[in-house]
Amino acid sequence: MKTLIVYDTFFGNTKQIAEAMGSAFDPEEVVISHVNDLKTGALEGVELLIAGSPTRAFRPTKGILDFIIGLPANSLKGVSVMAFDTRIDSKQVNNKVLNVMVKLFGYGAEPIGRKLEQKGGVLAKKPEGFFVMESEGPLKTGELERASKWAKK
Repeated sequence: MKTLIVYDTFFGNTKQIAEAMGSAFDPEEVVISHVNDLKTGALEGVELLIAGSPTRAFRPTKGILDFIIGLPANSLKGVSVMAFDTRIDSKQVNNKVLNVMVKLFGYGAEPIGRKLEQKGGVLAKKPEGFFVMESEGPLKTGELERASKWAKK
């Protein structure tokens, strides 16, 4: 199954998650690319598109949003899609204001998933978040393994 994993990153955490997901697939069938490095025709023949971003101000990055918005209407028709983000665990921070903001605005993965569906993609599984310990990382222990398992299923 030809798979494209496209991501944006600020501190390298989302890239690590994308690469861990890529390890779940046949190396000859998967392409992992930063959103700014996508080559023309990258979506040609893709059967599974996985898109991810760090959550910044309760949203995905502009780069990932611009990539998805820039896709022609129905360009993902029949393509399985998955969405992910990296995020701080608001429960671990235990800040009442942050917890309220998360309840109101959420994280980056859900809007990515919705926008992929709007372009015709078929959501293969519920959008997922992977945790970083601080805003710049590192990733929480076990998240790389969890990302690989999530992509495999």
